[in-house]
Amino acid sequence: MFEHKRLVGLDDYFKELSARPEKGVYFYRVCGYNEQVAEFLKKYYEAARTSGVIIEGRIPNPDNKNLAYFEEMMGMDFKMDLNFLTMKLKKWLPRMSDYQRGAVAGSIYNTLNELRSQGKNDNMLKNCYIKFMCWLYYKFERVTAQLGESKVPKILYEGDISNYELLLITVLSNAGCDVVLLQYNGDDEYLKLDPMSKTSYKLDIAGLGAFPDGFSLKGMRQMQQAEANRQRLYGPEPRFTNCTNAWMSGEEEHIADFKKPAAERGTDPKMFYNIFTRINGVWDKLTYLNDLYQMQLELKKSGRQVVVIDEGIPLPTPDEINGVPRKYYNQPEQMISDLALQIRYGNNIELQRVMVKSFVDTMLGECAADNSNLNRLTNKAVYIICWLKRYMTQLFANWRMPELACFILMGGCKNEHEAMFLRFLARLPVDVLILVPNLNADKCCLTDKLLFEQNCAETLDAKKFPSETTQIQMGTLAYHAERELDTLMYQDSGIYRNRQYSKANALTLKTMYEEIALLWKEELKYRPNFSTVEDVVNMPVIFAKVSGVKDGDLEQYWGSIKQLLTPDTFLITQAPYISTDSYNEMKSYSTEFLKRGMLQRRVIKNHPSYRYGFLRDEIQDHMLDKLQLLIDSRMIKGTFENGTEYTIVATIMNLNMDMVRKIQSFDFTKSNPKLVYINPGERMISLEDSIIIAFLNLIGFDIVFFVPTGYQSVEKFFNTTVMEEHQIGQYVYDLNVPDLRRFVVKKQPTSWRERIFKRGK
Repeated sequence: MFEHKRLVGLDDYFKELSARPEKGVYFYRVCGYNEQVAEFLKKYYEAARTSGVIIEGRIPNPDNKNLAYFEEMMGMDFKMDLNFLTMKLKKWLPRMSDYQRGAVAGSIYNTLNELRSQGKNDNMLKNCYIKFMCWLYYKFERVTAQLGESKVPKILYEGDISNYELLLITVLSNAGCDVVLLQYNGDDEYLKLDPMSKTSYKLDIAGLGAFPDGFSLKGMRQMQQAEANRQRLYGPEPRFTNCTNAWMSGEEEHIADFKKPAAERGTDPKMFYNIFTRINGVWDKLTYLNDLYQMQLELKKSGRQVVVIDEGIPLPTPDEINGVPRKYYNQPEQMISDLALQIRYGNNIELQRVMVKSFVDTMLGECAADNSNLNRLTNKAVYIICWLKRYMTQLFANWRMPELACFILMGGCKNEHEAMFLRFLARLPVDVLILVPNLNADKCCLTDKLLFEQNCAETLDAKKFPSETTQIQMGTLAYHAERELDTLMYQDSGIYRNRQYSKANALTLKTMYEEIALLWKEELKYRPNFSTVEDVVNMPVIFAKVSGVKDGDLEQYWGSIKQLLTPDTFLITQAPYISTDSYNEMKSYSTEFLKRGMLQRRVIKNHPSYRYGFLRDEIQDHMLDKLQLLIDSRMIKGTFENGTEYTIVATIMNLNMDMVRKIQSFDFTKSNPKLVYINPGERMISLEDSIIIAFLNLIGFDIVFFVPTGYQSVEKFFNTTVMEEHQIGQYVYDLNVPDLRRFVVKKQPTSWRERIFKRGK
C-alpha cells in the first residue's frame, strides 16, 4: 500500500516513482487559483489524459445493464475476505498483474473493513463492493493496468465529490495512483466527508484566489485545442518575439523613449523592444510641432526607417487588392492559413515568421470578436496584407535584429481597419506612435491591451506631421492665445467667427406670407430653429411660392417684391431662365462625373472643364455635397428613371457665375443669398430651372416665386411638395415686370387730412 506524501513543489506530481523524495503518491485538493495553479492544471490534465482518467462531473451509478452483466459474469455472492476479492478481480479485470491485483484487492478490503467498523452491515458492504467493481471495469480499467509502474497514473476529478466516489478513488490512490480533486466551490462539501483531512491534503500555496468565473476543464480543453490550432496556423515558430512597452520606465516624457536606440532598451537576444503608444493632446503648443520635427530628424540620422501617415491610411487600391489572390473558404482558420502564405519577406525568414504570427494572432482576435461574416473577415485580412505589402519596403529595408522601424499616424485611427492594422504592426519590430493633438476632433477608435496611452491637457489643431517634405508652420505664443480666445468666444456662445463653419444643412421654414418680409433681411443665426451641432450649421431658409396679387393692387405688389431685392438677391423676371435646348458643354462630361449614382469628386475636380476650381475648398465640397444630396433624394422627377440625374449634374456644373460668387461669399451664420423668381405669364419654367432652384435651396438660399397668374410653375418637376405656397389675392394675367431695381412706390395717404386734400397736391 502507498502512503500519501506531502508535496515540496507542484512539479513533484510529474516525477517518476523512483525519483520522488519519498516513495509514495500524492492526493491533493485544489480549492484556489493563480497563474501557477493554471499552468499546473494544464500539465496535469495532459498527464491524466494520456495515462490516467479525467472525471468531469459525478461518476454515473451502475445501470441495470451494467448490473445484469456483472451478475452474469461474476454472480451476486459476496464474502468479506481478501482471497475472495483477489479471485473476483482476477476474473473481472484479467489484464491486471498479480501485483496490481493484490494492491487493489488489499485496498478494497481495508476500505470495506473500515466501513464495517463504522457499523455498516454485510448487505451494505456487498452493495459497495458491486459498485466498486462496476466502476473499476467501466471507468478505471486504464488506471488499474498501470499501477506500480515507474510512471504513476493520474486521476483528475472536477467538482464536489460524493462519499462512494471518494472511497473508490482513495482505494486507487492507496494502490499507487496520484489524485487531484478540483473544487471550484471551496472545501466545505469535502470536509463533510473527511472532516480531519485524513484522506487528502488541501493545496496551500501563496497567492491563491477564487477560480475565474466560468472556469472548467472543458473550457481549458477548448483553450488548449485553440492553442494547438493556432500553432498549426503559425507554422515554424519565430526565434524572437516582441517586448512591447514593458521595458519602458515611465519616467521619460512623451516622445523621449522613441529616440532611445534599440540596443539600449533590453539585453535579451530573443526579444525586440518596441513601443506602442497614443498621445492625446499636446504637451506644449509652442514646442509640440518642433519637438516632433526634431524627433524625426534624429530617427533618420540614426539610420531608422520612418513612415509618417497624415489623417488616415489611404485605402488599398484595386490593383493592390487584386494582388492578393483568394479562394472560396468554409472556415476562418482555412482563410487565415491560406492568406498567411501571401506574407513573404525573402531577406529574413525569421522576420517573415514574426509577420505571419502577428497576422494569425490579429485575425484570430478579429474572428473571436465577430465570426458571423466570413466575407467581412476575409476583407479585413486582405486590408492587412495590402497595407503590409505597401509599407514593407519602407519599414524593413535590409532589416536585421534588433533594428526597429517607426510608424507614425497623425490624427488617430478613423476606422476599425486602421486600428486592426496598427494592432498587427505593434507585434512587429516597429515603434508605433499615434498622435491625436486635437482633443476636440473625433477620438481614435483603437483599443488594445498593449497600447500605452498618454494624455496631455492642451489641444492643438494640427493635421500634418512636420517634415522636411512639407511646409512647416508653427504658431507663436500670441497666435495660440488668439486661438484659445476664439474657443472661449465662439463656442456655444451665440457669437460666431467669420466663416467659422464649413458644413451646413438647410431647413425650410413654414411661415405666413407676412413673415417673409420680416425674416428676409434677418441673419440666419437670429431666425427660429437655427442651431449648430457638431460643427454643422442648421440654416432656417425660406422656400415659398406666392400666387396672385393682394387686393389686385399692382403698385403695392411690385413694391413688396422690390423690398426683397437686397444686394445679395439674384433676380429672374422671365421664364424660363435656362431653356432646355440651351448649349451646355457639361452635358458631354456628365457620364464621367457620375457613376453608379455617386459623384466622382476626384475626376470632377481634376477635369480641365471644371469651372469652380477657384472657389475655396470648403465651398466646393459644400456644393458637391448638396449636388449628391439632390441626386440621392430623387427630388427631381425622372432621377434614376430616364437619365435626369445626368441633366442635374450638367446643369449644376454650369451655373451662372453671379450665382457662384454669391455662394462663394456665403457665411452660414449670417445673411444668406437670395433668389426672387417672377413668372408673370404662361411660359413654363424649364427642368433646368427647377434643378437650379432645388439645388440653391439645399445650398442655403432664400427663394421666393412670385406667380401673379397662379399657374403651376417650378413644382411641376418636383416629386414632392418642397415649398410653401401662399394664396394672397386675385389672379392677374398678361403683366409686364417693371424695372424693379428703379421702381418707386407712390406714398399712400395715411391721415384723414392727406386723404381730404389729396387732389389739391
